[in-house]
Amino acid sequence: MAVKGLRVEINKAAIRALLTSPEVSADLSSRGNAIAGAAGDGVEVTTTRNRDRVVVFVRTETVEAMKSEAVDRSLTRAISAGR
Repeated sequence: MAVKGLRVEINKAAIRALLTSPEVSADLSSRGNAIAGAAGDGVEVTTTRNRDRVVVFVRTETVEAMKSEAVDRSLTRAISAGR
């Protein structure tokens, strides 16, 4: 049911401030570390800030971890540890 005459304005600066805040960065880093821990050894976590948000990359770092991901999908299965 639509409300007639309702206008919503998005405060882009406030959203950008939220998405780049230290709290969001800390939360994403802890989630990335949880995923890396569940995936096993040889997994690297990188936290960086883009233009408008903080992002975390979890990737294999060693050949053994790459093989484990290719054969057993260890990193893919560990994604739920970040929830």
